[in-house]
Amino acid sequence: MNLLLFIVTIIIAFIAVRIGAIAFQLTGLEWSLAKFQSLSCFSGTGFTTKEAELITGNPQRRRIASVLMVLGNAGLVTLIATFANTLRPSYLPKINIPLTHLVFPSFLLPYINLLIVVISIYSLYRIFTHSRFTRRLTQFLKKRIIKTEIVKPVSFEELLVTTGGYGISSIEIGRESPVVNQSLREAELRRQDITVLAIERDRGKEMIPNPSAENRILSGDKLICFGKLDSIRKILQLLPEEAEKNNQE
Repeated sequence: MNLLLFIVTIIIAFIAVRIGAIAFQLTGLEWSLAKFQSLSCFSGTGFTTKEAELITGNPQRRRIASVLMVLGNAGLVTLIATFANTLRPSYLPKINIPLTHLVFPSFLLPYINLLIVVISIYSLYRIFTHSRFTRRLTQFLKKRIIKTEIVKPVSFEELLVTTGGYGISSIEIGRESPVVNQSLREAELRRQDITVLAIERDRGKEMIPNPSAENRILSGDKLICFGKLDSIRKILQLLPEEAEKNNQE
């Protein structure tokens, strides 16, 4: 029973880390960074100061990280307890097969269970790192998360973080954005310490690198910007409550 519980706990841990990575990605983190952050939070190993800015500076990510830390601590305690009980002779299963005691003496049963644990961990690792399986699992979990609205997806992606909360962000301009249909000069993004590096238009069919001040910002454009990530979120993407207020007006 303890051996089964140990294996089930490992499976739940793998799935929890994957859900955490998907949740982080939906908030705007790049996928490889989202996976690393999820594993770091769940395992309690922590992350560097630069990467911590991406988590601590966003309320939704802080909630995700808190849940992963709680689940990780609970999972670690469960794994240790079940693993220890699995190797205790008093918890070993009795095998009612004739002559089994001659083939497997009682003092060998802990080592047999240990071998089963190692094989189980290796098998689960191979399964959960198989590209086709993980891709299908990720797609399934992502659809469920979006459908249940556990995490609200955003229309921007933070690609890189540097010191002081500065980084590069790819953000999609919606119809309610305060800068839509304005030129870069009219939007005065430079005054907000935001530099537009490129404009991606028509779903990537047109790319405007190093746009001039006269280039207009259209609905559906993706702006590749460098600046303070908090400022980019607040200025270029209208918050949901603000959009609802505008619709009511």
